[in-house]
Amino acid sequence: MGKLSVNLCGIELDNPVIPASGTFGFGYEFAEIYDINVLGTFSFKGTTKDARFGNPTPRIAECASGMINAVGLQNPGVEKVISEELPKLKKVFHKPVMANVSGFSVEDYAYTCALLDKEEQVGWLEVNVSCPNVHGGGMSFGTSPEAAAEVVAAVKAVTTKPVIIKLSPNVTDIVAIAKACEAAGADAISLINTLLGMRINLKTRKPVIANKMGGFSGPAIFPVALRMVYQVASAVKIPVVGMGGVSSAEDVIEMMLAGATAVEVGAANLVNPLACKEIIEALPKAMEKYGIENLSDIIGGAL
Repeated sequence: MGKLSVNLCGIELDNPVIPASGTFGFGYEFAEIYDINVLGTFSFKGTTKDARFGNPTPRIAECASGMINAVGLQNPGVEKVISEELPKLKKVFHKPVMANVSGFSVEDYAYTCALLDKEEQVGWLEVNVSCPNVHGGGMSFGTSPEAAAEVVAAVKAVTTKPVIIKLSPNVTDIVAIAKACEAAGADAISLINTLLGMRINLKTRKPVIANKMGGFSGPAIFPVALRMVYQVASAVKIPVVGMGGVSSAEDVIEMMLAGATAVEVGAANLVNPLACKEIIEALPKAMEKYGIENLSDIIGGAL
């Protein structure tokens, strides 16, 4: 059997498969269905300084080969995540977890990251400068190289753990933003977050989602995600975490060939809660089919 392990920013993962933030809660919900320790790790629900109720409903819309969501970073706030969510997680998950952080100001990001950085369970900080469905935060930082770099510098000044910057595909030049983050001290880049999309109800003639627009995810966006991972991995020297429409072991291999060290799985978890477990189980056979002995050997193989 081939070797599935990879090293992400100095931390060894048993395999490269990581459920993406916002699709796996705080993990313990999925632990009722299967042993989540089979995962490489997972990125927990996007966490902000203060509690957020999220956007008004309806905030989910179906579409061919994907879905649109505008949940709006609903979460209990960082202090409750630390006091209530992490202790529950510790009972069922015995590996370092990826903490996903969002903010509405540079100070918000620094405050939240500084608190999570002190938590023993947290292995990496995945800093989301790319959320497309909240007003005034998230993506407004991720669409400008200067603004993204400012967030990176502020977070790196108050943390010791690897900082992974999650980028938006809703930009003209993804490479310029990734390089600015690298120059500011980012330890890795994760991409892509969702594309911006919408649906209109033909009967009411109004947008399906109360927020009008939301994040478009699912298999339909995989070729766009793959292209951006390839572009960024070609341009930076730090690791890349690839995501966007990944739903099979073959997709994981393709992402890794494009330059991803690890691969996040998002919308597939919402369709099938066992998606990540099944992808991990299917990897050895897919590796055998394509003559791969060690997954780590193929990272950037297509570059």
